[in-house]
Amino acid sequence: MDSRGDEETSGPSGNEADMASVMGFSGFGKKARTFDLDAIFEQTRRTAIERSQKAIEEREMEDVRKQCAEASVSSKTSGPSGRSKAVPSASSSRTQESASSSDSEEDSEEEQIGPPLPPQMARGGTAGKQESDGDEELVGPLPPGSRKQEEDSSDEEAADEEDDTPVKRIPDTHEITLQHGNKTVSALGLDPSGARLVTGGYDYDVKFWDFAGMDAALQAFRSLQPCECHQIKSLQYSITGDVLLVVAGNAQAKVLDRDGFQVMECVKGDQYIVDMAKTKGHTAMLNSGCWHPKTKEEFMTCSNDGTVRTWDVNNEKNHKSVFKPRSQQGKKVVPTCCTYSRDGKLVAAGCQDGTIQIWDRNLSVHTKFHCRQAHAPGTDTSCLAFSYDGTQLASRGGDDTLKTWDIRNFRKPLNVATELATVFPMVDCCFSPDDKLLVTGTSVKKGEGTGKLVFFDRVAFQKVYEIEVTSASVVRCLWHPKLNQIMVGTGNGLAKVYYDPVKSQRGAMLCVVKSKRKEKQAETLTQDYIITPHALPMFREARQRSTRKQLEKDRLDPMKSHKPEPPVSGPGRGGRVGMHGGTLSSFIVKNIALDKTDDSNPREAILRHAKEAATNPYWVAPAYSRTQPDPVFAEVESEDEEADKEPEWKKRKI
Repeated sequence: MDSRGDEETSGPSGNEADMASVMGFSGFGKKARTFDLDAIFEQTRRTAIERSQKAIEEREMEDVRKQCAEASVSSKTSGPSGRSKAVPSASSSRTQESASSSDSEEDSEEEQIGPPLPPQMARGGTAGKQESDGDEELVGPLPPGSRKQEEDSSDEEAADEEDDTPVKRIPDTHEITLQHGNKTVSALGLDPSGARLVTGGYDYDVKFWDFAGMDAALQAFRSLQPCECHQIKSLQYSITGDVLLVVAGNAQAKVLDRDGFQVMECVKGDQYIVDMAKTKGHTAMLNSGCWHPKTKEEFMTCSNDGTVRTWDVNNEKNHKSVFKPRSQQGKKVVPTCCTYSRDGKLVAAGCQDGTIQIWDRNLSVHTKFHCRQAHAPGTDTSCLAFSYDGTQLASRGGDDTLKTWDIRNFRKPLNVATELATVFPMVDCCFSPDDKLLVTGTSVKKGEGTGKLVFFDRVAFQKVYEIEVTSASVVRCLWHPKLNQIMVGTGNGLAKVYYDPVKSQRGAMLCVVKSKRKEKQAETLTQDYIITPHALPMFREARQRSTRKQLEKDRLDPMKSHKPEPPVSGPGRGGRVGMHGGTLSSFIVKNIALDKTDDSNPREAILRHAKEAATNPYWVAPAYSRTQPDPVFAEVESEDEEADKEPEWKKRKI
């Protein structure tokens, strides 16, 4: 039924119509169509009622067919007892019930507007509610309360619970070891895509590792020292992964691109100004730094000058904002670590006096949350980490503890774990990707144990798992949510990656399957063969047939193979230094060094030649043999005679 209104068109004259068609506005004068909404709704209601009546009729027909089939089956199987008589009565009662229900449904569906449920869904729902009486067969799916279905569901739930246990999700079945150097790996960074890893250490080096480009040899593709002779404190990729923040022991943080080239360097402040808010940058050693989780151009650093500063990559001449932690007496406090909340609205810092101070990012004067006794005073809080849901904060203290805090009630910690040894001022703690576990590392002294990676349940806060990493301290740990792999930096210069081939993706799994590349042997350069077809026969060179034979010939030629020249015998010549002992000075030095006589007593060293000089004089005695007088020596007297000859005044009185 089409209820459109009659179109009213104005009939212009012939000249006006021609002019309107030429000018292009011939259709502007028509009146818009009108629709009767009440008629449309009425038509829709009627069609819905018709469809519902058809569906009810089909259901009734199906019920009748099923009842006839059941009656025939029961009549065949039943004997002469009264059981066969009970079947038609039951069927008749069911037909009456179905008829009454159909009547009530018709009454209710007449008032219903819109199409009903599909007949298949309605059949399944009615068939699932049928009960098996006597020997009647069950029609339709299993009822939800049956034993078999309960057993199947319980088995599935048990299997799901086993798979959902957080401990079994830890990817630690396989590991690879990256050799950064011989000193502590104090910084780890992994880009958001998980393709590139960067490590920094106490040896001032920053090394780049590409999982897709590495082979089984596990060699870094680039190594550099961006901050010269300063230890690397922190490394972190931005949220887009295109730049890298480098925080070292100097006062100026740097931003590098993915290939290690410098993008910007923060300005250094004036160290003679007392108010740190008036300077443009840090004036003392940096401790930590991180990127903003939402804004790709903003990052934050904290320093020993007692400030936490935010920066913009596009403005390296001045900081963006300054946060100044204060003690209870209002004095300056050194922040040792800093971080953003997951939404980027809060700025948190852990300080040397054991406090944790949190500011609103847009209000830098007064703290929003402040805990005065979070950790022991005088210890360096090494790490602060927000959970993925943003409600909890984990702090790793220098007092060998790990604590969790509720941001909504920041007065006292939710849970505390003790006896977690800490030696380095940058020991990490982080949440698992599913937010159910909390991970941290332990420190050990050299040769006194094994550094471990410890896992705590976030709710019960009990130690549920641990991994023995190496015979040195575990300094850094990072659990990447996309790769589901754990990166660990140790105190003996190793960076380990833990993964599971089933639960992890890409990352370390890309480089393990590649075989090592064969080392290219250094070959001697052969003389280039110049083809001169029109040269005279006497100047024409024979054509080379084999490169291998030519290499062997060139190897025998000392000029082409660059054979090292032998050492110079005798004194030096041609600007070359002679061999050892060739010159007079070197000969004397050599003889002095090889002389093993003991000259500690010079008198004995001279008198050992006296006998030979007396029997066989050669140098001095022959020259003075004619003129030398006979030597006259004093006679040696005894002590008694000497005492008698002494005068009376020299004698000792008794």
